[in-house]
Amino acid sequence: MRNVTLIGMPGAGKSTVGVVLAKILGFDFIDSDLLIQAREGRLLWQIIESEGIEGFWRVEERVNASIEAENSVIATGGSVVYGPAAMEHLRRISTVVYLRHSYETIAGRLGDLEKRGVTVPEGWTLRDLYNERTPLYEKYAHIVYDCGRGDVRDTAIALAARLRGE
Repeated sequence: MRNVTLIGMPGAGKSTVGVVLAKILGFDFIDSDLLIQAREGRLLWQIIESEGIEGFWRVEERVNASIEAENSVIATGGSVVYGPAAMEHLRRISTVVYLRHSYETIAGRLGDLEKRGVTVPEGWTLRDLYNERTPLYEKYAHIVYDCGRGDVRDTAIALAARLRGE
């Protein structure tokens, strides 16, 4: 296991679980949303505002497809699955884990979608987005992890054990 990449809906806990998982595994932590902002010199919502949703997806794909890391946990943005080149790259350099939650859990966790940098096409609901992305997360994941009701630490501990084959 060289790297672990976490994918899933916004609000799934990719960054939060990722930090704890990295500590447990003794890995570095990379938040690809922060990497995008650093490389672009703009906040996610600013990129979306100036480039549009599809333009943002192109930037996201380019940045994620360029990640070179060893012994790292990589937390991605929820829309990373729209970039096939990025997902193929991440699957090559890491074990991809989909942090799966119910729609109800995700809806309860999310606040203002725009301020979170969530790319929702005009006229779509969160339910539409969830229904479209779920099969993509499942397609690209090496491991589908059902988060259930466990807290962040419990999720990270269980996930670390599964990744180690325990």
